[in-house]
Amino acid sequence: QVQLVESGGGLVQAGGSLRLSCAASGRTFRNYATGWFRQAPGNERELVAATSRYGGSRYYADPVKGRFTISRDNAENTVYLQMSSLKPEDTAVYYCAASGDYAFPPSIGTYNYWGQGTQVTVSS
Repeated sequence: QVQLVESGGGLVQAGGSLRLSCAASGRTFRNYATGWFRQAPGNERELVAATSRYGGSRYYADPVKGRFTISRDNAENTVYLQMSSLKPEDTAVYYCAASGDYAFPPSIGTYNYWGQGTQVTVSS
């Protein structure tokens, strides 16, 4: 089992920045690729960014490329999502998730550990 706890969400004005953190506990964190997902009301959950086990590979969804940066610190069992130039359409609940899949980026169905989510609200 891997337990994931997100933090760092909040209310920010458009153009601002936030850094989300996801603290992991349980099984060896470096055995898992990790991803950040988001879900806005009425929308499906979508993958925003992902990082491989040791952070050597990263994936970004097109809407966030150049604005968001995913990173991880395996010594601290933590993965981060630095979000800059935020837009109102970035408003959503953001979830951290872990996948044991060896393909990268992992297919969404392989993420079997999830955090509880943290709300990000961007005002215009």
